[in-house]
Amino acid sequence: MTSGTEDEIVVLGGGVIGLTTAVVLAERGRRVRLWTREPVERTTSAVAGALWWPYRVEPVALARRWALRSLDVYEELAARPGETGVRMVEGVLGETGREEVEGWAAARLPGLRAATAGEYAGTGLWARLPLIDMAAHLPWLRARLLAAGGTVESRAVARLSEADAPVVVNCTGLGARELVPDPSVRPVRGQLVVVENPGIRTWVVSTDPVSGEMAYFFPQPGRLLLGGTAEEDAWSAEPDPAVAAAIVRRCAALRPEIAGARVLEHRVGLRPARDTVRLERRALPDGRVLVHNYGHGGGGITVAWGCAEEAARLAAGV
Repeated sequence: MTSGTEDEIVVLGGGVIGLTTAVVLAERGRRVRLWTREPVERTTSAVAGALWWPYRVEPVALARRWALRSLDVYEELAARPGETGVRMVEGVLGETGREEVEGWAAARLPGLRAATAGEYAGTGLWARLPLIDMAAHLPWLRARLLAAGGTVESRAVARLSEADAPVVVNCTGLGARELVPDPSVRPVRGQLVVVENPGIRTWVVSTDPVSGEMAYFFPQPGRLLLGGTAEEDAWSAEPDPAVAAAIVRRCAALRPEIAGARVLEHRVGLRPARDTVRLERRALPDGRVLVHNYGHGGGGITVAWGCAEEAARLAAGV
């Protein structure tokens, strides 16, 4: 049974995927209610770095298309960084050559150049990419949704049938594992260390070619975010002091001034990984429309707008 009107939609999930999807739907004239178990400031998305780059998102071809559409939006939002939390920032993609962006992104990323040996020990590519301050961006998305006539409700659901609207959009991320249920959704644990910024203005993403360990740092307003880890099927949300110390060591190997930076905070987030993003339209048992939009792994911010527009198309049945 539904209590809503024909154009009403309930979006489940208050992370960046759910918020962005709700914004797109509301701005297309739909009556949108966003249900979120946690305030947006406490979702997994709030922990993110968050650099625009397709990281651990499949299928690759679709992810790149969604990412480029999202890049269009972020480039526009970067004109108002204080409001939107989006800035265009230069940095080095370690272990990446120009050939890895040719054919899909090189034409959209002016200023690409190889890092010199003095700039990065290994193969690296300088790029100017969107870097999003999630502490500002998530509340801004929420305000944009409200301005478009949407509502945000603090509500947890145990069954999809609880959503009382003709159309339900499932953006619950890791929660889809139990809600759908979809056991193929699994956590990939990421731990970060937030430190005072010792004056670093560019970002670096680096992967050790032997151990596979990651090191990255992202300058955000008033702080520097250090990472990272990618632990498959790890559910603990508690920071591990030994892991934190190793993160600082790896980042300090890239920029020595990080070693003495004062630690402000420790963060843990569970990325909602899946072999492929699930973005599809289905029918609920009572005939209502269900659109799934989850399983974006560590690339939610990167593909958010492209996936939101696709979800809106599916919700409209076109």
